[in-house]
Amino acid sequence: MSPNPERKYRAAAALQRRLNPLMRRLPLQTVLETTGRSSGLPRRTPVGGKRIGGSFWLVSEFGERSQYIRNIKADPRVRVRIRGRWHQGTAHLLPDDDIAVRLRSLPLMNSAAVRAIGAGQLTVRVDLEG
Repeated sequence: MSPNPERKYRAAAALQRRLNPLMRRLPLQTVLETTGRSSGLPRRTPVGGKRIGGSFWLVSEFGERSQYIRNIKADPRVRVRIRGRWHQGTAHLLPDDDIAVRLRSLPLMNSAAVRAIGAGQLTVRVDLEG
């Protein structure tokens, strides 16, 4: 990918627009469901991350530019599908989290992709209910 952050973002966004509809249908793919800030409709995004105790952790590769981050800012109530099972939770954006340390604690392949294509990454913690 190009070192130009805007070009990187556009290329990644175009790829995700094509892959995300397929990925979110895979039964074991982890999916984050937010509520659309304008439409009020459920919006599902395949994500990589890891459940640690009663929380699910992920790093958004484009931080504040990601649509699901914008949706979380409008309504932090989310659902996360982990290993085929849905969990309710509340998302928290953690701009002061150490991204490098956080990525080392998350799945290797996803972390590598976030490092490679990301710019302005942002940590998200979802506190799961029950």
